[in-house]
Amino acid sequence: MDIKKAAKQGNKQLATMLAKQLIGVRKQMTRSRGISSKLVAVGAQTTAMQSNVGMAQAMSSATRTMASVNAQMTPADLQQTMQQFGMESAKMDMTEEIMTETLDDALGEESDEEQSEAIMNQVLDEIGIEVAGKMAAAPRAHASAFPKTKDADATKDLEAQLARLKAT
Repeated sequence: MDIKKAAKQGNKQLATMLAKQLIGVRKQMTRSRGISSKLVAVGAQTTAMQSNVGMAQAMSSATRTMASVNAQMTPADLQQTMQQFGMESAKMDMTEEIMTETLDDALGEESDEEQSEAIMNQVLDEIGIEVAGKMAAAPRAHASAFPKTKDADATKDLEAQLARLKAT
């Protein structure tokens, strides 16, 4: 604004001087922003370095702890402990299964198979199919209706050989 006033008044030297000051102020603001961003970056790097130092200290502590544990417990002992754990876990699973089955039996709860069969029967009844009734009415084949096969003769031969071996 002052530059415009000086130019309107015809004072070229004052207008030039004010323009140079404006350019200097703009450059200073740009440098200030650059320095500010550099300071933020330095702060971030400092934070990252502090995190790295903390991580290194934690890793050092963990390494000392692991060395202490390794000195106290041999791999063979650890393997034996893990095997015992596995065995006890298996026993616990079997006991849980037995207890669940016992409780289901005691409380009269139906098994999954019985529930599944009940649902299937209900569905079949709804659509008009009675499996049990139709199965009872289905014709049955008698053993005399089937001709004797070579397998029956082979079975008799094997039984005779077995009887002779037992007698010996």
